[in-house]
Amino acid sequence: MARLVLWNMMTLDGMVAGANGDISWHEDVWGPELEQFSEAQLQEASGLLFGRLTYDLMAGYWPRESGVIADFMNRVPKYVASRSLSRLEWSNAHLLAADLAADVDRLKEGSAKDLFLFGSADLASTLIAHDLIDEYRLAINPRVLGGGAPLFKPGQAIKLRLIDSRALSSGVVIVRYVPVREV
Repeated sequence: MARLVLWNMMTLDGMVAGANGDISWHEDVWGPELEQFSEAQLQEASGLLFGRLTYDLMAGYWPRESGVIADFMNRVPKYVASRSLSRLEWSNAHLLAADLAADVDRLKEGSAKDLFLFGSADLASTLIAHDLIDEYRLAINPRVLGGGAPLFKPGQAIKLRLIDSRALSSGVVIVRYVPVREV
C-alpha cells in the first residue's frame, strides 16, 4: 500500500502562497540542490494529487516546459480534487470522486509507489481531517510573508515526529515528519 506524502515549500510563517496566490518567492531558493532533491523524490512517486488551484497553475506551466521534472510532471498520473471542473486538459489527469477520502484510500491501496500531494493547502486540510497524510515533507524557505495562504488551518491539531532534516546552502531546510497515530 502506498503512502500519501505532502510535499510543499512554505515560509517560516507557514505560508504556501502569498497574496493572490503568489509563489514567486520559490525562485529565491531554487537551484541545483533543490532541483536534485526534487528529481530524486520523483522516483518515489506513482501519482500526484492536486486541488483545483494548484492543478490550474501546474497545467498552465509544465506542458510548455522540458527536462527531467517536466517530463515526469507531464507523464505521471495526476488526480485532481475539484467541485468546479468537469474536464481536465492536461495529459493523464483524472478528477477525484465526490467522496474524496474513499477515493484517496483506493488510490493508496492500488499504488505500489507513494502518492504526492503538491501545493493544495485546502485539499491538504481536508486530507488532514481524514488522517490520510502519511508523511509531511516540507521545504522551509527562509522568508516571512506576513500573510497569504497558510499550509495548516486554524484548529487543526496534529502531533508529528521528525524523521529527517536537511539544510541546503540556499537556506532552505527540508524536514520530514510522520503523524504520531494513537493505537
